[in-house]
Amino acid sequence: MAGVVQNRFRILDNGIEQPIIFFAPIEAAAQVLVMLETSPAVYLIHAEHLTAAYALLDGLAPDDEVALVSYSQSPHAILAFTSDKPALAAALSQVQYTLGMGDLNFYDSVSTVLDWIAPLHGKKAIVLLTTGLDSSPPERWNALVQRLKADDAVLFAVALGGSLRHPSTKKKKSKAAPKPDEAEEPTNPVSFAKADAALSSLAKITGGRAYFPESPNDFVSIYREIASALRHQYVLGVAPQHDGKFHSLTVQILGANGQSGPASIKSPEYQIFAREGYLAPVQ
Repeated sequence: MAGVVQNRFRILDNGIEQPIIFFAPIEAAAQVLVMLETSPAVYLIHAEHLTAAYALLDGLAPDDEVALVSYSQSPHAILAFTSDKPALAAALSQVQYTLGMGDLNFYDSVSTVLDWIAPLHGKKAIVLLTTGLDSSPPERWNALVQRLKADDAVLFAVALGGSLRHPSTKKKKSKAAPKPDEAEEPTNPVSFAKADAALSSLAKITGGRAYFPESPNDFVSIYREIASALRHQYVLGVAPQHDGKFHSLTVQILGANGQSGPASIKSPEYQIFAREGYLAPVQ
């Protein structure tokens, strides 16, 4: 499918159309940071997904750059951004996992990584390979949500520990991903239900996607889908308002007849995933 030109996009800020002042087309290189949890729980299941990670690397464009960060109590940079995909594959195979007990600071780790990539421009995304578990107090979650509403990175979350998340295969309802709005104020204590809701919410806020694989066989197709989404990603920019309030955004694509379609998976020609909105700066 050919790329969509800038004048076919339409952006509404709180329902009001705004001129597009920045446009990175589909051909623009992406900067993809892979953030991998290295807690003791993940060590027991890491073989489930790391061998499938090649599907993600193979699906990226040759000029896309990737970086690797691990985290448990805090994030650690392992590989700087590079277009050398085999270098990332080698780095993944050499990751060291934490043994013993310790805090899981998922929310703060994501926030720190957002700081690291803040100076980057254009198409940037974070692929989270994580259980989503976090042992920090609720205010750390609230701080991350506010941060993401003011940021421009897209988050793709792949939930690890499918066999632990879905101990029973008899109840079909347990297999469904949680509704994103259930994560707006995730409750303590640490639980997979809380983690599932949080991962769904983080993806929705940023215009990304959350995946909940139930078996090792699911990872290859998931990683391929993420790579495809990154290859078909555009970056559109409008001038923000300066009222300190949250503004909802709607992205539409004009059809050949000049009619617009909503940013919805019901669109017959395109599926549009866009961030919910942005937190406007104060004047």
